[in-house]
Amino acid sequence: MRSTSLLSLVLGLVAALGLLSCAPLPTEANAVMEEADALGERPAVPPRYETIALASATVHVVTIADPVRYLVRVAVVDELARVDQIAAEVCEGEGCVAAALNAGFFDPNNGLTTSYVVVDGALVADPRQNQRLVGNPDLASYMDRILNRSEFRRYNCEGTPSYAIALHRAPVPNGCSLVDAVGAGPQLLPQDTSVEEGFVDRATGRDALGSQSANARSAVGLTADGSVVMVMVAQVPGVSPSGMTMAQVAEVMRDRGVIQALNLDGGSSSTLIYGDTIHYGRLNASGERVQRPVKSILWVENLP
Repeated sequence: MRSTSLLSLVLGLVAALGLLSCAPLPTEANAVMEEADALGERPAVPPRYETIALASATVHVVTIADPVRYLVRVAVVDELARVDQIAAEVCEGEGCVAAALNAGFFDPNNGLTTSYVVVDGALVADPRQNQRLVGNPDLASYMDRILNRSEFRRYNCEGTPSYAIALHRAPVPNGCSLVDAVGAGPQLLPQDTSVEEGFVDRATGRDALGSQSANARSAVGLTADGSVVMVMVAQVPGVSPSGMTMAQVAEVMRDRGVIQALNLDGGSSSTLIYGDTIHYGRLNASGERVQRPVKSILWVENLP
């Protein structure tokens, strides 16, 4: 009875102070919530959506503040499909998907991955099997870095989900097993790793992703308090140039408390779902949203 009354008290305090969004709780309320959480009575915090309207871009942000109960998962398909189609395939039923975002790189000419993808502990997409990638003579000098690019990971650490952004060959922490992973890159925070991951070569002028040009972008990040943040930058009709550079995306994410961030496939692939709404990032010459099929997604299931 004591824990129930404590939980009721703190929820009443939260509502009275208007703190049901992302604002911090008072110290006393935090202590009560921690006790309620320890007793398994703390309510789950669903993903939160916000829009940042700028002159040359619209930034869609989904914050998963409770990624232990709202797991961030990875899905991949054999045949390229739109983000909403992939989400519907892995999460059946109306209202099943809380959020979804396009993820890893792929070759649109053959539909094969250019990123490693792990689902439920198994490697299900391997860029080494894509001959258009590994057999490309123009990429030979970068191949070792390409095959060790950064990835978004979900671990199982003694029964508790944990998340990380790490290079593909980085070891899994002791006491943890790798459950899901999807490669992309470069890392945007705490620093840009474009050179280290073979995206940029200043000696030759190589910039594989047009990092310094405004474009539709997708990214995922981690905050110091353990939240997972999905970001999709959409272009604005009638504005040129439109979108963001990678450095600008990093700044937006840093402003929202992200301490480590990973660039995902962008441009025409940029798509974010929140609830029943699909947001597309790229505009064609006529100003219409582009709905490009992709290879993999990050997705979050709604709790019953």
